[in-house]
Amino acid sequence: MWDLTPASASVIATIGLLGMAVGAIASSSLSARIGSKNALIASVVCFSVGMALSALSPSAAVFTIFRFITGVGLGGCLPIGVTMVAARRSQDHKSSSATTTMMTGYPLGGVVCALLGILMVPAFGWRSIFVVGAAPAVVLVPLMIRYLPRAAPVIEATNIRIEEHDHPDRDALAGLFRGRGLRATLAFWVASFMGLMLIYGLNTWLPQIMSAAGYSLGNSLGFLLTLNLGAIIGQFLGGWLADRRGARLANISWFGGAAVFLAMFALPLPNVFLYVPLFLAGIFTFSSQSLTYAYTQRFYPEHLRAAGVGWAAGVGRVGAMCGPLLGGALLTIGVAYPWGFYIFALAGALGALATWLVPKAYASTPKRKADRQRALEASE
Repeated sequence: MWDLTPASASVIATIGLLGMAVGAIASSSLSARIGSKNALIASVVCFSVGMALSALSPSAAVFTIFRFITGVGLGGCLPIGVTMVAARRSQDHKSSSATTTMMTGYPLGGVVCALLGILMVPAFGWRSIFVVGAAPAVVLVPLMIRYLPRAAPVIEATNIRIEEHDHPDRDALAGLFRGRGLRATLAFWVASFMGLMLIYGLNTWLPQIMSAAGYSLGNSLGFLLTLNLGAIIGQFLGGWLADRRGARLANISWFGGAAVFLAMFALPLPNVFLYVPLFLAGIFTFSSQSLTYAYTQRFYPEHLRAAGVGWAAGVGRVGAMCGPLLGGALLTIGVAYPWGFYIFALAGALGALATWLVPKAYASTPKRKADRQRALEASE
């Protein structure tokens, strides 16, 4: 295809991820202006149109532009979707499992995309995959218009009085850095960066790193399928734990589990035992990022949730760019094994540390006010 080199293909992929970062960061402002339902529909239309135009691209330069447009739409979908889904299920205290269940779409989509590529590309060419990718605008948008709620319900009371402002998106951004929000916001950004670096780094280079470790490259599809199957199971388990024991504990535990099982691959493992830790690594690694989103939307008060998730997702996309670049650099200099697994394990440990540094609450309740509240509750 246009005689692309690995370097130029990496540039195109990076531009797409940059578009996702832009879309994620802009999603809260878009939601504030046109509503979350309309913003989500606009994002789906954006990435679907970008997919369709990518299929028609006459050159690599034009293809790169359309990949950026596709990325903007895809990046906007995630934070808007997380906020809407969590809001609908917060009444029954299942917002975390709702978020992680929604996020199973990522590994499922990866598996389906790989299988479609195997079936369609030899028969119809690479453009056919992008034609299929444009289908959501035709299939999903009418269903979204019909069934999505127009506005998310108010899901909890906060101790913060929300004033009317001329620029609510700017006020929301300022709120992310006010008081305890500063430490929390920076910690969520680090956790999201580490989570997406792990996901994209492993999905891109795992087969080659395993080959460098002496395992058969012919098992590469099996490696990725095992990893993604573990990811699907991990989403459900992580959400279940977060709803019962808190998103904070689940998020720290999942990042820690990712660190442990990724570090195991730095040791020579017999082939017969290889797929068990690989499956467990999938459970913890991919779900760590989903639990970061779940924890983010539960930490901030309602009027800051869209901005909090959107910025965490946007900054995390920088990690998504760094993961493949890091894996490629390690392979180039010949130290992908074992240092690739050491570095990815360190990323998991840093994600756990960042989550642990998040304050227990966005704002502290003054003692006198808390005493009055307890007295009021006791009198009822």
